[in-house]
This record gives sequence, structure tokens and C-alpha cells, in this order.
Amino acid sequence: MGTDAAQAPDAAQILATLVAFDTVSDRSNLALIDWIEDFARRHGASVTRVPDASGEKAGLWISLGPADRPGYVLSGHSDVVPADGQPWSSDPFRLREEAGRLYGRGTSDMKGFLAVCLALLPEMAAADLAVPLHLAISYDEEVGCLGVRPLIARMAELFPTPLGCFVGEPTGMEVVLGHKGKSAARVTFTGRACHSSLAPDGVNAVEYAARFIEHVRLMAESLARDGARDGLYDVPHTTALSSVVRGGSALNIVPDTCSVDFEVRAIGADDAGALAEGAVAHAEAVLAPLMRAIDPACGITVEPLIDYPGLETDPEATIATLAKRLAGRNAHAKVSYGTEAGLFDAAGIPSVVIGPGSIARAHRADEYVTRDELDACAGFLRRLIGECRG
Repeated sequence: MGTDAAQAPDAAQILATLVAFDTVSDRSNLALIDWIEDFARRHGASVTRVPDASGEKAGLWISLGPADRPGYVLSGHSDVVPADGQPWSSDPFRLREEAGRLYGRGTSDMKGFLAVCLALLPEMAAADLAVPLHLAISYDEEVGCLGVRPLIARMAELFPTPLGCFVGEPTGMEVVLGHKGKSAARVTFTGRACHSSLAPDGVNAVEYAARFIEHVRLMAESLARDGARDGLYDVPHTTALSSVVRGGSALNIVPDTCSVDFEVRAIGADDAGALAEGAVAHAEAVLAPLMRAIDPACGITVEPLIDYPGLETDPEATIATLAKRLAGRNAHAKVSYGTEAGLFDAAGIPSVVIGPGSIARAHRADEYVTRDELDACAGFLRRLIGECRG
């Protein structure tokens, strides 16, 4: 299937369409998925839809090339963070161009990458690929890398284990070979309420939560002072913090409930899940017994919030050297934020993070990607197409 260059879809025009779909994570992404599925089929790709349990969201596998051979995955998420309350200069869901910058929610994170991938579908279709290319479009990445998990589970039914995966998060087209893993949970302390004038008769849930917060803080200080180091990260050690606390109802009531949301972000030398479990174990072994000694009905409950693995790709791995060659770079980096790459890697697919835009612009008002960044991404993907050509 051939496509005249003058008639080829323009990445910026596709980006304008993608930005116009309000795909904030708490909303359905089906309108966007419908549009992309129709677009991909019209340009010669095979498409498999992977819906979620509610039927309100779906992911897509878009494939070109021989289905019976291992290929490469281009991974991107369709959801974006909210724009509410941010001081945008224009409608965040209407693409605005100014001086080569394309403004809109999700332009950097990460609809710009998706737009370039879709714009190059005709070239992929015309390339007589000997090695297939797959575009994995997920949902709910921003709330815990949730939607890519059923996509990966379905992958084994669709085609052989891929040779590698390129996750298009915004790196300024820098080759990123590592990111931190994250484990987060909500610990809720249930105490016993009473009038504050009779405080010793109660079990103050807020105060026991404060002891837990202090334990997390001391753990974080220990990791920063004595923990393992990886100088490729901007924060070169594992971090831990409490971020959201909810408790208490009135000044003159001993509070009977308080919840604490906390997280651990770990470099490759540490295990985020094990460290988070250690903090919870302290609450269960030390704090809960103190509460139950006053009232057996008191105690704690734990609700997991987010858990995803880190990424540690060997700089000498084939996927790493390929990414550097395609990007025209010799260096590589690591990032502290999480991506879907760790989950692809855990499924046996060597992964690299590389995409247009900047994480410094993501999640902020007036988020943008530049035309030059989209062009650089297109150049990378065209060289990948050349690698896969028959």
C-alpha cells in the first residue's frame, strides 16, 4: 500500500484531533479509541481492541507486518491528567500553535508520540515489513499504569514475544534505560472517639497516624543518608514520603479515624514493594498493638494504591544499542518517574523509554510539544521502519 508524501497525514493535524478528545483518567477514552481504530484500519493496519471490565475504556493493539514473527512495540497511553484549576492561556483541549510550539493537554505526555506513530502508519504499511511493528495504546497510565496490564496479557495470544519495546514518554528523544519502581498504599488507623476533655479514655487515630508518618520519614532519611546510589538519576537514591493525610472532625473530639497515603520510589538496587511492606509491618507490629491494648476494636487497615516495577535495561542490550543508533546518540539516562516500560520488561520484552517533549512541561498549564520534537521522533521511527523493512 503506497502513500504519496503530499497526502500523508500530518502529525500536528492528528495531534489536534487527539488533544480534542478529553481523556482525563476518570473519564471514558472510547471516543478517541474509536477514532484511532478507524484511522488505523483505513491505513492498512490490523487492530485488536482490549476493553476494560466496565466497558467504558479500552486499549488497542495496532499491527503492521507479518503476524507470525517477533517485532517491536511502540507504547503510548491515551489518558491525560486534569487541567481543572490550572492557569491555561487557552482551551487545554484545543490545540494552539505559536512559534513552533503546539499547546494542549497531553501534547508532551504523551499524545505527541501517538500522533507521530499514527502519521507514519502509511509508511509502515508501504514498507513491506519483514519485522512487524505494533502500536500499543493503553489507558489509566496516569493512575498507576493500569490499562497496559490487560494489553500485555493479551499480547501472548496475538503474536510472538516482541524483540523490544519503545515507550514514548517525553524524554526530549533522549534514550532512557531506567526508571524507578513505585509502591504506594493507604494506611487507615481506627481509634476510639470521645470528648477531648476525656482524652485519655479515647484512642487518638491522628496521633498514631503521626507516629507512622514519622516512621516513614525516618526511613526516607536513612535511605538518603546510607542507602544505595545510582548517579544517573536526578535523585540518586530511593525515596519515601507521606503525601495525603485525612483525619479528625472537630477540635473537641478525639479522632477515631485517620488515613495516610504514602509511597516508596526505588532505584534498581532496592525493592519498592519490600520497603513499603516494611513500613506497614511496623504499623501492624508496633502501633496496632498499642491501640488494641486500650480497645480491642481499634487497629489499622491497609489499601494498596499503586504498584509498578522499575526499569533497568543493560546499556549493552540489543534494544539499548538499537535505540541509540536510531536516535543518533551515544549517551543514555534514567528518570525518577514511572512508565509502562517496567511492565513490558517484566513480561520479558526489553524496553527503552524515548519520546518527544519534556516531562518538565507535563501536568502543567500550557503544556506543549514543539514541531522540531515531533520531527525528531518521526526521524527515529522512520529509521526503525528501515530496520524492519523486508
